[in-house]
Amino acid sequence: MNRVRNPYSPGAGTPPPALVGRGKQIKDMDVVLQRRLLGKPAKSMMLTGLRGVGKTVLLNEFSKTALRLEYVHEHVEANENIDFPSMVASTMRKILLRLNARQRLAGKVQRALGVLKAFSVRLPNGPEFTIDVEAVPGPADTGDLTSDLSGLLCEVGDAAQATGTGVFVTIDEIQYLAPKDLSALMVGLHRVAQLSLPLLIAGAGLPSLPGLLGEAKSYAERMFDFPEIGSLTPPDAAEAIVVPASDEGVAWDEDAVQLVVDLTQGYPYFLQEFGKQSWDLAPGQNRITRNDVASSVEVTLAELDTGFFRVRIDKTTDAERAYLRAMATVGPGPHPSSDVATLLKKTTRQLGPVRDGLIKRGLCYAPRWGEIAFTVPMFDGFMRRLMP
Repeated sequence: MNRVRNPYSPGAGTPPPALVGRGKQIKDMDVVLQRRLLGKPAKSMMLTGLRGVGKTVLLNEFSKTALRLEYVHEHVEANENIDFPSMVASTMRKILLRLNARQRLAGKVQRALGVLKAFSVRLPNGPEFTIDVEAVPGPADTGDLTSDLSGLLCEVGDAAQATGTGVFVTIDEIQYLAPKDLSALMVGLHRVAQLSLPLLIAGAGLPSLPGLLGEAKSYAERMFDFPEIGSLTPPDAAEAIVVPASDEGVAWDEDAVQLVVDLTQGYPYFLQEFGKQSWDLAPGQNRITRNDVASSVEVTLAELDTGFFRVRIDKTTDAERAYLRAMATVGPGPHPSSDVATLLKKTTRQLGPVRDGLIKRGLCYAPRWGEIAFTVPMFDGFMRRLMP
């Protein structure tokens, strides 16, 4: 098979050649964005799901919709060490500069820049301003993040409304934000919604995200929908495999497609990896057979192990790896934490710090009290291969 023409694209946030099974979320966000431009109430989205299911791809699709509607858009990826106030200041600065390009320091845009400047000077690592505006005291300079962030977001939303557009921010890996930062963000967005301002934030995170936002503010469920993004249905998974090849004049045998769907359990990232390797190893010119897929299994798993899986545990301790291996022994999960502790011949209390460390690293999450689960699909198989 011609490797140059290989259509499959495994990668972090890389759009698949055939985006299937996500049409509802894209259409729903289109409606939300249009309603907020009209000043009508609408709940934004916080996408939840395991790693590799396409949450980042969906956020990127949301941004395309927003840009088509002439929103000003910025994207942020959170991490374990993020300085949230500085991130907000930097992001709002970029947004206001884009609004300014449309209005040239007119009225409310200039005021919002002044409010942002006052907000920024309170921060140890605030962004430097190169625009000659005076700081506007009052709305966002008290030093209290919750109050100041609410004031800043309202000023930015007001400026967007004055320019006849909206502001849309996407935040990936939002579960890494500290509880106090999530709380401040919820309060600010709540106030923006009360004032019917055209400022929206959509996020994506691990399955623990609804619980984290609910703990931050009890009204989070009234502000956001939390669609769970999971594996594709068998028909959608088959379409994700067949359509890209068909566009290149290549056909998949039906039993070959079924084998890929079975091996990947319909997870989008794995579909792309198996599609890519099966294509590269197929000896024919325009056909991929079941034997081609079977021949690709070893090299595909090696690619997944060294790339998708291995990078997630490079910084783990020996104790954390032992805990992950014990989880893998129990099975794919979720697992009672007590079962993992029993295998390691320790109490759940003794293993509490290890469990908490894995949750903070984003390798595990707690679906319910007393349970633990992998955030990465099929991670149990990888751990058994890594630590036989």
